[in-house]
Amino acid sequence: MRAITSYLGFIRENAPFLAVGVLLSFLSSFGQTFVIAVFAGEIRAEFGLSHGDWGVIYMIGTGASAAVMVFAGGLTDRFRVRSLGIATVGLLALACLAMAFNTYASALVVVIFALRFFGQGMASHISVVAISRWFIKTRGRALAISALGFMLAEAAMPLTFAWLKSFVHWRHIWIGCAVFAVLMMPVLWRLLRLERTPQSVTKSESALGMDSKHWTRMEALRHPLFWALVPAMSLFPAFATAFWFHQVHFAAIKGWDHISLVAVFPLGTFTFMASTFLFGWAIDRFGAGRLLPLYLLPLAAAFVVHWYAPTVAWAALGVILMGFAGGGQATLPAAVWSGYYGTAHIGSIKSAATALMVLGSAIGPGLSGWLIDVGFGFEQQLLFYATSFVIGAAGMVLPLRTASKRLPVAA
Repeated sequence: MRAITSYLGFIRENAPFLAVGVLLSFLSSFGQTFVIAVFAGEIRAEFGLSHGDWGVIYMIGTGASAAVMVFAGGLTDRFRVRSLGIATVGLLALACLAMAFNTYASALVVVIFALRFFGQGMASHISVVAISRWFIKTRGRALAISALGFMLAEAAMPLTFAWLKSFVHWRHIWIGCAVFAVLMMPVLWRLLRLERTPQSVTKSESALGMDSKHWTRMEALRHPLFWALVPAMSLFPAFATAFWFHQVHFAAIKGWDHISLVAVFPLGTFTFMASTFLFGWAIDRFGAGRLLPLYLLPLAAAFVVHWYAPTVAWAALGVILMGFAGGGQATLPAAVWSGYYGTAHIGSIKSAATALMVLGSAIGPGLSGWLIDVGFGFEQQLLFYATSFVIGAAGMVLPLRTASKRLPVAA
């Protein structure tokens, strides 16, 4: 009860800034796989694409967005969220319109690039970087609350859009997404009327990283901890994206209606919400470094369950386990980058990490789609995914333990 009261008081005191994080993370969903994948069947049918073709298109578009993120992500160290965030949302709206009106298969790569870059890439990146910079001692709780937008979207959009497709042409749904994004632009402007510049925050409220200094992106890229963590944390977006991307195919090979599978997704979202707040509290209490190696283990169990699942009820258990791991993904990586490397250049550092994780989310659908086409079943792939999560979790332990000894005493 005390923890709930503490969260509510924290929200009241910081409502405008937390609302920005929530809104940006919600809007990022228009470029997230769990939304785009809902329309996979219609897109493949309309453009005559196989699973492998669609996967390759998605991989190329997402991979290109990852490459651009390396350079664009650092803009958060130079520009206000009020300017950069609103511009990103406007361009995301145009990307939604491009999906709605595009009639050329060859242009799908550009459309996917725009949705992934402005949605999954920049909108979520701006949200996390802003929250990481605005909050220091309460960073875990702030990141957990800002992730509510993503959770709400994940709970509502797949089921809502799958239902709407029964009554409305799928292209019209994307027009609605664009309209909603445009309507949210003045809301963002209003919430950020008192926003501070990144430079002023850096000078007055910055948090130091290892060796009591602010690390630049080049220094972080030369440090072994960065490369020890990125592969492991990239596994989540790579293989979780592959699962959401092929949800229609997964339901088909299990013999279930797609909407029956989608109907259990909110269970994972509710678990996602609870675990995000749990991880947020635990980060402030125990530190992100101690928790990071643990959060992939429920995901390993989830994919074993999906591999076995004879009924939708078993798939629901797998989705719940994925939701629990998602709480760690929503909070731990951002807390680790800012905690170990400082906050002065967190936008540039996190953009490099984000680019590699987005690249993982590009490889996952493309690789899994190609494997399906050559006869390596998706269910068998799930066992490989589960094994990789266990190996990735184990590989983080020693580098984190070594780096933690170099953190400032106050951390």
